[in-house]
Amino acid sequence: MEQKIMIAVMAALLITGCRTEHSTEQAGKLEYRPAVNEVSVITLEKRPFSLQILSNGKLSAIAGSSLSFAGSGTIAKVNFCNGDRVKKGDVIAELENTDKRMALESASISLKKAELDYLDVLAGLGYSQPESAPEDVRDLSLIRSGLSASRNEYEKAKYALDGTCLKAPFSGIVANIKLKEWDSSDGKPFCSVIDDSRFEVKFNILESEYPIVSKGQNVMVTPFGKDAVVSYSGKIKNVNPSIDENGQIEVCAVLDGTPSLIDGMNVKVTVDKVLDRKLVVPKSAVVVRDNLDVLFRYNNGRADWVYVNILAANSDSYAVEANASRGAELSEGEQIIVSGNLNLADGSVVSLKQ
Repeated sequence: MEQKIMIAVMAALLITGCRTEHSTEQAGKLEYRPAVNEVSVITLEKRPFSLQILSNGKLSAIAGSSLSFAGSGTIAKVNFCNGDRVKKGDVIAELENTDKRMALESASISLKKAELDYLDVLAGLGYSQPESAPEDVRDLSLIRSGLSASRNEYEKAKYALDGTCLKAPFSGIVANIKLKEWDSSDGKPFCSVIDDSRFEVKFNILESEYPIVSKGQNVMVTPFGKDAVVSYSGKIKNVNPSIDENGQIEVCAVLDGTPSLIDGMNVKVTVDKVLDRKLVVPKSAVVVRDNLDVLFRYNNGRADWVYVNILAANSDSYAVEANASRGAELSEGEQIIVSGNLNLADGSVVSLKQ
């Protein structure tokens, strides 16, 4: 009898355990949900694409001159400082010139005496006025009177005196003055004058970017530092048709000067070119699968990947086309996933963000 009771109890426990296990399994199945990625999409369309080339360059004034005194001597006057503006012909500095002024005065006296001697020689040859004498007679009289030599000495003395004054060859701004009054000048450069009304900026582009740039194309030049938000417009002056050892090409652009730009300044250069009617997507839309660029197309709750080629890029977008070599197709009007796509695979289940 006890044996029958034990068998009944064990059977009851077995039935209860099976029911519990079945219930737990059912609960697990009810709790499981397949992962669904939430994504954002845009409608693909063709539109103008602004292509950008970014490079760094350095400004240089189109006109600049390093000025030196014609000879050595003591600096008597410095009339301008670094950063001062000068006009063409302004005297920037002067050497002590007492000896040069006296030499010019002596040459002037000698010249006047030689002019009188010239008239005396002509009179001795029977000519009261130089205009009445034949040319060969006038030439002979110039030599006998010493007038030719005196004229030459006078011009030399005048040139020496002028050489004690350092004059601006054109209007601009003074730079690089390092000497002061009563310092000795040894013929080395005293200062520079920079015409900052126009600047050149030279920068390099990649070999692949060569077809994009051309003479006369607009550029934007932006100084580094606190004024980096301000850009200045210029135009490409020339493109060097030669590739250097680094695979780069030198481009030169010109722009008008402003008080914010100075000679030797490092700047950022942006070249823009608009490409007509391209399929444009945000950079976030393109991911890499199988070492190839891929877009995900939204298709009735699923993500289908499409292999693409990137035709051009700017700071935030790509111009793309279907990768025909992979059998891909891409058309206007399709919905392209632009966020939530980092972990997607071909055919992943997705839902649109609300």
